[in-house]
Amino acid sequence: MKRVVIDRFGGPEVVSVVDEAEPLPRQGEVRVRVLASGVSLSDAQMRAGTYLGGPKPPFTPGYELIGVVDQLGPGCARLHEGDRVGVLTQWGANAELVCVPEKNAVPVPEDLDPAEVVSLVFTYMTAYQMLHRAAGAKAGETLLVHGAAGRVGTAVLELAAVMGVHTYGTASAHDRAAVERLGAVAIDYQHEDFLEKVRELSRDGVDIVLDPFGGTLSLRSFRALRSGGRLVIYGRQKTLVQGRKNWPGVFEWYMGTAAVALWGVVSPSRRVLAYRIQKLRIHHQDWFEEDFRALLELLRRAAIHPVVAERLPLAEARKAHELLDSMAATGKLVLVS
Repeated sequence: MKRVVIDRFGGPEVVSVVDEAEPLPRQGEVRVRVLASGVSLSDAQMRAGTYLGGPKPPFTPGYELIGVVDQLGPGCARLHEGDRVGVLTQWGANAELVCVPEKNAVPVPEDLDPAEVVSLVFTYMTAYQMLHRAAGAKAGETLLVHGAAGRVGTAVLELAAVMGVHTYGTASAHDRAAVERLGAVAIDYQHEDFLEKVRELSRDGVDIVLDPFGGTLSLRSFRALRSGGRLVIYGRQKTLVQGRKNWPGVFEWYMGTAAVALWGVVSPSRRVLAYRIQKLRIHHQDWFEEDFRALLELLRRAAIHPVVAERLPLAEARKAHELLDSMAATGKLVLVS
């Protein structure tokens, strides 16, 4: 079988594809023949060595997959050969065959496009759980999302519209129309001060800010909250520049994020929350399954519209990594078998 391998930290040039023997499932595992797996910013951060708690080389990237169970390991009884499933792997999904714990595999309807559904496992799940599980968003509240034209930002705007949450989104002037089509008030972060703009539009701030950058930006994001507001930090995007580790960005992230976390502790009326999809799934697999079913229903109703930017064969994994920066606002990059 073919498997993507990152043998050292670096840019897209460290991504290769190898041929090796097929894996065998161990106790409690099922083997999945992968139909579609994603390539995301988190994969790039792991590749560059900036992902918090990420693997050390050599490793196989790939945060999520959709596939078909083709072999059961000892002790497996819930699933059957031929079942289509979705799995949040964190890494390891970019391969033709992947062994995963049976308990982590969630059934997927066979009539849905695997390349679209793979966006639900990580991208839309992140957006959904930040809104529902972390921030506890309610209809009528106001929300600011940074990077609103990106993959997670777009998912947030779609899901917030379903919930009846009023949204503001920071984006470049180039992406303003795309953000506004999703029902948000676009704020041009290159030419407008988002904090001043939010205060101008909302008077007393917003109820929720979703921040994928952290660092010093999160300090200003915290100031955008009204009383009772919640800041959710869920990323480290500035730690990666042009596909490589940005040491000043790493330092800024730790210093700024630590400062805003302390501010949240001493604040009497505003909170700072951290969201990591894998950490939440470990403690609440039942939530993951429940939320995944909710997302599948929204997809079937056409209430959300995952966009596949490009479908590439597994052999072109390096090209997918090269495209990550340039296609951030155009949808999901998917490797297909």
